[in-house]
Amino acid sequence: MPAAKKVKTLPKADVEAIFNRFHEIEPEPKGELDYSNAFTLLVAVVLSAQATDVGVNKATKHLFALATTPEQMVALGVERITELVKTIGLYRGKAKNVFTLSQMLIDLHGGQVPDDRESLEALPGVGRKTANVVLNIWFKQPAIAVDTHLFRVGNRTGLAPGKTPLAVELTLLKVIPQQYMLHAHHWLILHGRYVCKARKPECWRCAIAEWCRFEPKTPAPNKPLPKHVS
Repeated sequence: MPAAKKVKTLPKADVEAIFNRFHEIEPEPKGELDYSNAFTLLVAVVLSAQATDVGVNKATKHLFALATTPEQMVALGVERITELVKTIGLYRGKAKNVFTLSQMLIDLHGGQVPDDRESLEALPGVGRKTANVVLNIWFKQPAIAVDTHLFRVGNRTGLAPGKTPLAVELTLLKVIPQQYMLHAHHWLILHGRYVCKARKPECWRCAIAEWCRFEPKTPAPNKPLPKHVS
């Protein structure tokens, strides 16, 4: 992950204005992974590491048709899970993690997904980012999962300049107004994925450009001139 450039942190009023704008545009933002319960959400997020949500959804469509509980997943076995998720990058290690974490959920948590970060991070394939996604989406806790998109947005905009994902996460938890905390994770990730893109941010259509610290702003692409009609 690239080192953060030195950007001044936005004032409190600007931070509130940004999240108010996000809320006006999409009051109830949703993630793009398919799931039906806490377990399938956990599995989907584990599989999504270094993979696209679209690619994960294609694989889990078949996986979740056969297993939506830890018990059913263990019954499939590592080889069958591996076969079902082989279209995803790093699929062998991920399949093993899914099998093992399913067994651990049965042995340690009565087949239920725990609602605390420490227990989640004790599961194979589950780091802080994955734990935060599950805590935020399923358990409605004010957690921020900093992926490459959110890290970029935090630094570019001035919302949370930081050299590490953890630094960005901790700053966001301090500056985001409480009333926007639950959905902040999705607003920022989706903004980074579709507007504040890595190579060329689309500043000309950015809803929060007036408060963003990124300079110079990317101009709108030149539109081709209409063909002369005689």
